[in-house]
Amino acid sequence: MALIGVAGVRNMALSLMLLDHMPDKGHAHQLKVEFLRSVMAGTLASELSRSSKEAEQVYIGALFRNLGRLLVAFYLPEDAEQIRVQIDDSVVAGKPLDARQASEQVLGMSYDALGQAVGNKWGLPEALMTCMAEPDGSVPAVSLAARPDRAVWLASLANDAAQAMLQTAPADLGGELETLTAHYARALDLAPHTLQDAAGRARKRMTEMTDALNLTVPAHSPAERLLDTFYVDAPNADQSGPDPADLGLDSQTGVLSQHVPELAELTPADILAAGIQDITNTLVEQYRLNDVLQMILETMLRALDCRRVVFCLKDPKTGALLGRIGMGEGADVVKTLFKVPVDRVQLAQADLFAAVCLKNLDTLIADASKPAVVSRLPEWFKDHVQAPTFLLLPMVVKRGGQDIVLGLIYADKGQAGALKVDERELSLLRTLRNQAVMAFKQSAGG
Repeated sequence: MALIGVAGVRNMALSLMLLDHMPDKGHAHQLKVEFLRSVMAGTLASELSRSSKEAEQVYIGALFRNLGRLLVAFYLPEDAEQIRVQIDDSVVAGKPLDARQASEQVLGMSYDALGQAVGNKWGLPEALMTCMAEPDGSVPAVSLAARPDRAVWLASLANDAAQAMLQTAPADLGGELETLTAHYARALDLAPHTLQDAAGRARKRMTEMTDALNLTVPAHSPAERLLDTFYVDAPNADQSGPDPADLGLDSQTGVLSQHVPELAELTPADILAAGIQDITNTLVEQYRLNDVLQMILETMLRALDCRRVVFCLKDPKTGALLGRIGMGEGADVVKTLFKVPVDRVQLAQADLFAAVCLKNLDTLIADASKPAVVSRLPEWFKDHVQAPTFLLLPMVVKRGGQDIVLGLIYADKGQAGALKVDERELSLLRTLRNQAVMAFKQSAGG
């Protein structure tokens, strides 16, 4: 953090949010894989560290060891693909190449050499440059506890383990990690299950990070192996209550499947993507929180052609979500009606709005007149708002291992079935929502 700076970390996070919206999906996916692999290496190295000081050093060192690989993936995607093909073909031929050998054949220099050259050009500190370098020779047969090169070999183990996690089938991973543990055990003073335990903790941290950045990973893909897909950390997970599907909620991947028609003008997705870019540019500079929120609501209003949109924020005194900003027809009045209790509310007794927030479920109600929906609507909504179709996007953050409801974004239209969102638009809307969450976190100092 000290090396990159707060602004640098912020810029990287905001840039990552846009990966899902790159036109070349293959390139975007590979960038995501390389990014996750690099961060996993850094995370593993920090989990294996003996002190907070060492953890910070080896995290950056293990991460930056992948600098050359990341640069090629971003700027030279065709060369990166050729390197991957070289490695795969060599395995099939029974003469396996490692990444260093394959990159030398394709690029004329190794990933490591490229990263070192760029690092020198950037003027990176000598200690980091040393940690970035792939060590020569075999792993030392003596403890490195009191030696400065411990960080180098720790970064090496972390990268080897991250690669193993990425390319090894889950059923075989335990054996691979045991082999790596034995290989580095004497030099790094590793107990038999140290690496497996560290990998489990690292997966949880990676899952929390991807959730915070809204980075989606295809199910059953190799990149998913870097995440703790079975980790559940939600206080309401064991609460009984109605399934949103039973309420007629068209949520997440339910009915959100309409195709955007090809128009000569900007499509809803175009408008959303342009708004995301504008907001990203705003977030990396000095900004007023209210201005960012208004930009988000205005983008939604234009893209979805909504009747109105409302932003709700939790009141710290009452624990209820209250309407704070509104745009569109009658929004100034409608926003004052919103009162959604989310603190100290059992899911079984929650109204539809509160249930959606407690479950952190992005939800489109196509027809609010259905009996199952009407029975769960709050009285203030039935009496005064009466929107026939609406969209709910909860804003939830993790604090102390718990899901905390921060706010809610609401949008509606005047006719049942008129509000339609396809999968790409939904993904972009989630990015907008996450930008709102990030704006709040930055304004609050983290």
